[in-house]
Amino acid sequence: MKVSDSLVIIPTYKEEENIKSIIVAIFSLPRDFDVLVIDDNSPDQTAQIVKELMQAFPNKLQIIQRPGKLGLGTAYIAGFKYALLHEYEYIFEMDADFSHNPKDLMLLYQACAKDGYEMAIGSRYASGVNVVNWPMSRVLLSYFASIYVQWVTGMPIKDSTAGFVCYTKKVLQTINLNKVKFVGYAFQIEMKFTTWKFGFRIKEVPIIFTNRILGESKMSTGIFSEAVFGIIRMKIRSYFKSYKHI
Repeated sequence: MKVSDSLVIIPTYKEEENIKSIIVAIFSLPRDFDVLVIDDNSPDQTAQIVKELMQAFPNKLQIIQRPGKLGLGTAYIAGFKYALLHEYEYIFEMDADFSHNPKDLMLLYQACAKDGYEMAIGSRYASGVNVVNWPMSRVLLSYFASIYVQWVTGMPIKDSTAGFVCYTKKVLQTINLNKVKFVGYAFQIEMKFTTWKFGFRIKEVPIIFTNRILGESKMSTGIFSEAVFGIIRMKIRSYFKSYKHI
């Protein structure tokens, strides 16, 4: 039995140093959020830590364990389907490593639940460049990637690769989740692009993004390559699709 109308989905791989702290931080917020961890067969104690916490937070915390690293996008798709099955109204994407401040969940919730937006994005670039402890090369790569995506797609979104997002149930019910193409970080772009093409209202909420302190980054140049070259194909495919609400 769920406790909240809001579900925070956290994909994990080797996050034993962060997972307990991030879950406890979410459950310490002034409103209830349920948490679903999608673990891709972490070789450390990530899954075991979550299972132990489930005893302390019955109904509020769940885990889906997958047989291996199947991609960020497929992890979130699995989480979205779980959220729809259990009829959550607000569904959040969030990293496990504290690069996204748990307190900012309240801002994303406010944008959707109170202000009427159907997607809220925790944006690094909505008001300048709000990134802490990233090397300048990565800041520039991320920032100009988002400008490139804006140019190719026409989306009025400054942080298209952001992984800190709130969706309303209606958005995820409208998008055909089985036809989402990308599995890496380009998944984030595709979801925003599809949401925008369907005409849903989107708000970028300025946040401060802080690079992880504990654990290993999963970012690679291949991930950015997928985003850069896949976006053109995504844009072309969009000319042959119908974007009508169900």
